[in-house]
Amino acid sequence: MTPSNKYVIERDIPGAGRMTQEELKAASEKSCSVLRNLGPDIQWLESFLTNDKIYCIYIAPNEEMIRQHAQEAGLPANRIAKVETIIDPTTAAD
Repeated sequence: MTPSNKYVIERDIPGAGRMTQEELKAASEKSCSVLRNLGPDIQWLESFLTNDKIYCIYIAPNEEMIRQHAQEAGLPANRIAKVETIIDPTTAAD
């Protein structure tokens, strides 16, 4: 398996937070189908929907693979940011 990085993808999708269960299922099925075709080097971890955006967390070897997935799935990838560091509440613990 290729060394991988974690990415946050910001997708501008008007009305994203109001998508129906059927629309969410169809989008998820399409994304998963493309991921299966791209192989094991790219993985979708989870997504967060806000009013007009979807923020997705992916593991991939590079930004190009993220863009390829977006293009093949028919999804925008307006901004892609490589995660440099992760913190959480335990970061404050000694």
